[in-house]
Amino acid sequence: MKYFLFPALALLISCGHQSARQKDEGAVKSMHPQWAYNAVIYEVNTRQYTPEGTFNAFSEHLPRLKELGVDILWFMPIQPIGEKDRKGTLGSYYSIKDYTGVNDEFGTMEDFKSVVKRAQDLDMKVILDWVANHTSRDAVWVEAHPEWYVRDSLGELNVMYDWTDIAQLDYKQPEMREAMIKSMMFWIREAGIDGFRCDVAGEIPTDFWVAARDSLTALMPDIFLLAEAEKPELNESAFDAYYAWDFHHKMNMVAQGKENVDSLRASLQRMSKRFSSHAIPMFFTSNHDENSWNGTEFERMGDAARAFAVLTYMLPGMPP
Repeated sequence: MKYFLFPALALLISCGHQSARQKDEGAVKSMHPQWAYNAVIYEVNTRQYTPEGTFNAFSEHLPRLKELGVDILWFMPIQPIGEKDRKGTLGSYYSIKDYTGVNDEFGTMEDFKSVVKRAQDLDMKVILDWVANHTSRDAVWVEAHPEWYVRDSLGELNVMYDWTDIAQLDYKQPEMREAMIKSMMFWIREAGIDGFRCDVAGEIPTDFWVAARDSLTALMPDIFLLAEAEKPELNESAFDAYYAWDFHHKMNMVAQGKENVDSLRASLQRMSKRFSSHAIPMFFTSNHDENSWNGTEFERMGDAARAFAVLTYMLPGMPP
């Protein structure tokens, strides 16, 4: 399988670049920060990156990451984690108690600001994971603004999927929308970050993201927004980049012998038809969700894992 895969992927790469060239010819001007094009993005799990699990300990590794070719550091949520209905002992990063706070197990706001500055001094950008769909069930907003949440038929905080540790926000509430945007602006003003990776972006009304983009751009013209979604309308007016989920799943299927390389070519063609030429796809072989639920890239892709890692770097877009 692996002996056939390399020449087949080489052909696929040439097809991908041809598609990109055709689209670039019709592009009028850049719509995104210049530094975002073909940038290498690295997901930072502060707790697990070092034995200490702190910002300061992670900071010591920045020169090595720069040397490896990392352009953008994406920090998983760094805010305090809710305690009510917490999953496990440590809880989920995505159950946020206070949007403008810092999880003290990682350090202080000053520690985070120091990491951001040091990374930027090394010519890397920093984006923060943003969870706009929900908060923890004991978040500061739950008590201060209970009307900002979706309720079930019994008036209880709504639970989505099996996310029993969160409370879903109600985007019919204008004041909540305004507070959310102000919270995002806080991190740009206070910590000087360069953008956001927006969790489950497709679950939130697109018009909110358009409003958020307008406000954030007014504050920082070269803001970068990555949607954890594969929803074309989000990239029309709000987001710079999106998750190439379909292509990721096809890579898994090809690696497992369930589909052939033609399915990858077909996936690229679908992306080309569905998304505008200015939308930047993020190709990846793994992330924290895939690792947690479906196994590492080596468990899913076996001997093909490295070949597919090379492919994500060679296709036009954004590699992880």
